[in-house]
Amino acid sequence: MAENLPVVVIGMGRFGSALALELARRGTEVLAIDNRPKIVQALSGRLTHVITADATDIDALRELGVEEFYRAVVAIGGDLEASILTTSLLAELEVEDIWAKAVTHQHKRILERIGASHIVLPEHDMGERVAHLVSGRMLDYIEVDEDFALIKTRPPKEIVGIPLGETRLRSKYGVTVVSVKSVDEPFTYATADTVLQYGDVILVAGPIAKVERLADRT
Repeated sequence: MAENLPVVVIGMGRFGSALALELARRGTEVLAIDNRPKIVQALSGRLTHVITADATDIDALRELGVEEFYRAVVAIGGDLEASILTTSLLAELEVEDIWAKAVTHQHKRILERIGASHIVLPEHDMGERVAHLVSGRMLDYIEVDEDFALIKTRPPKEIVGIPLGETRLRSKYGVTVVSVKSVDEPFTYATADTVLQYGDVILVAGPIAKVERLADRT
């Protein structure tokens, strides 16, 4: 099992430092690496293992034992050359699960070719998410695949007051209500017998165009 194994995070900019701190808060052991002494100094009281090193130097990575880690994150964004070289060195060291931050789609394609297992485009992904929220009536939006999303929204009036199993929601809209939150209550799983009320919040899963269509009915 690879869950909760120690993680190497390389690059302590805003994205990398936030990631490292959150992992540490969740109980994951983190080795944080950055080539800027001031950044490392600032994080030394907040992270147990934060090291000043040049991650584009394979000998430096070996000295830190990076090849013994199952998972590494390359959070370098501003220096594309350093990002690409660091990712390639991690692949050379046979780190099995490499996550890398990309700043453009071209950068993403390069990182995929040289061995990154997962690519994150934080600015692009956040921009898309906010665009969906600003342009529609969704309360939250998470794209879970290329054409599949989970949204948080209010129930359309046409499905309020009757059991979900009688709404024909799946056949009419091609989406599924997976969870519901009533006022002052936690989220709970939705079933065919669930009756939605005005003021409820629902989580809906389905193809992006179809969940957007449903949200526009609220």
